[in-house]
Amino acid sequence: MSKILFVMTGADHWTLADGSKHPTGFWAEEAAAPYRAFKEAGHDVVVATPGGVVPTVDAGSLAAEVNGGQDNADAVRRTLDEMTELRSPARLEDVRLDDFDAVFYPGGHGPMEDLAVDAGSGRLLVETLRSGKPLGVVCHGPAALLAAVTDDGSNAFAGYEVAAFTNAEETQAGLAGKARWLLQDRLTEAGVVVRVGEPWAPNVVVDRNLVTGQNPASSAPLAAELLKRLG
Repeated sequence: MSKILFVMTGADHWTLADGSKHPTGFWAEEAAAPYRAFKEAGHDVVVATPGGVVPTVDAGSLAAEVNGGQDNADAVRRTLDEMTELRSPARLEDVRLDDFDAVFYPGGHGPMEDLAVDAGSGRLLVETLRSGKPLGVVCHGPAALLAAVTDDGSNAFAGYEVAAFTNAEETQAGLAGKARWLLQDRLTEAGVVVRVGEPWAPNVVVDRNLVTGQNPASSAPLAAELLKRLG
């Protein structure tokens, strides 16, 4: 049995270019599908957020239309209800990588607000990358990679191939024109190689111990890849 750290956003909004706050948090499926897969495989999950804040689920991610129907939406909601770890998260600042066998970052727009600039999360990512332990990051979760800066000022993930929420998807979701910045652009500027797949279709990219997924549909396939690495 392995112990998997879920690093989740503590933000409940995303600040747009005009200064308004778009309500958000974590995306339900991106936490629920991997959680279900890891628990069914017999692994333990610990949730950590900046400051130990109880994470907020993006209300939009619970809707039937983004979950392939009401039955799937109900199943996702049930899984979140079963995730007792969400109710009392650890403080990310207190987490020690030595206590875990793998690290996973779900998305939602929340990470664009806090994890993208969280130095503690950035240090954890650098340490995890160097450790060789499996590291999974999905959808907007790769925003956290932007804070993974090394001592020389470069990004620890520069040169790595990743999947992440694309400009096309952000445009189709209706938020690209309102955003201060777009994830695909920022990752590219940091030297990260974004491998773009079809909008909304599963796309998982593996590069060394890093496993990334493009969108919510990629969360279950990403979890399967992480499980292969846990044995």
